[in-house]
Amino acid sequence: MTTPKIQIRNLYKIFGSNPKAVLPLVRDQGLGKPELLERHQHVLGLRDINIDMQAGEISVIMGLSGSGKSTLIRHLNRLIEPTAGEILLDGQDVTDLNPVSLRGIRRTSMSMVFQKFALLPHKTVLENAATALRIQGVEREKREAEARKWLDRVGLSGFENRYPNQLSGGMQQRVGIARALTADTDIMLLDEAFSALDPLIRTDMQDLLLELQTELHKTIIFITHDLDEALKLADHLVILKDGAVVQQGSPQEIVMNPGDPYIEAFVGDINRARVLRAGTIAVAGAPVGTVAGEVDWQDTLETVIRTAGGRADVSVRVLREGQVAGKIEMRDLMLALVPYASNRNTPEVQGTASASSVA
Repeated sequence: MTTPKIQIRNLYKIFGSNPKAVLPLVRDQGLGKPELLERHQHVLGLRDINIDMQAGEISVIMGLSGSGKSTLIRHLNRLIEPTAGEILLDGQDVTDLNPVSLRGIRRTSMSMVFQKFALLPHKTVLENAATALRIQGVEREKREAEARKWLDRVGLSGFENRYPNQLSGGMQQRVGIARALTADTDIMLLDEAFSALDPLIRTDMQDLLLELQTELHKTIIFITHDLDEALKLADHLVILKDGAVVQQGSPQEIVMNPGDPYIEAFVGDINRARVLRAGTIAVAGAPVGTVAGEVDWQDTLETVIRTAGGRADVSVRVLREGQVAGKIEMRDLMLALVPYASNRNTPEVQGTASASSVA
């Protein structure tokens, strides 16, 4: 197995006048967030975070307000200093870098897209998009050519000479993404980048990000409080609560096998047909009875239902890279649509959700 691009190990963040002094109370004695605030007037931001983020994947960190997700992403480029722990980038501990080396990492290895756009109001769209290359000392003609390329890719060709206040919110966020892409870093950090946008624009931005990722294979760390957004974007999903990781894994695994009542509540109301993939519930063996058609491994269960014509007495073949990799009996699909909390004591559902899945 390849070494993760980013490895977070035993990361703690405590806000207050003397974080190091109260760290043992949290780390060794298990003092919780409310108790730490009440007894010692310190705020527990992050507690023993351990996460691996693979190169070329989208790692989504989600949680409710105050869960620590924005605090966590700001540790990756050390906009916030940790109280304890390691953050390894390609094996190098970012927490040990001196100021010069840290600035180098921020310029060449990580770019960031903020929720509030963070564009320079006195600079044009083109100048904003080229900011990172200007800081790196790239000559004007070359940096502007690169910026124009990415502005075109995000749908802003023709707007190069406008100013941020002449653009809509969605267009401003596209400038932010173009700026990050122009920087040509391996890692992109997006801190609730789409949260301030209207729903339709937000969906367009999600689709744009996935389209670009299919081509570029960046290592993306995406922060959100929206579960639907997280499930749509994530290769690896991390759910935080009170500064600690409650559960992490693929979105499919978390939806099918929530680790505790908190996660059950999180995923209980989602449209499972729109989220779950055919490959998640496909099983080995020849189809039984009538075969209604074929779907791809990555197709959603909505596609499977349409392929079956809404019938419950048929099977659907599941293809992976053009080859038959399994089947879905529509009875199993119906069971998979029942939220976990309602069906976890049903043997058939337990088999469908875990042991019988095709590897």
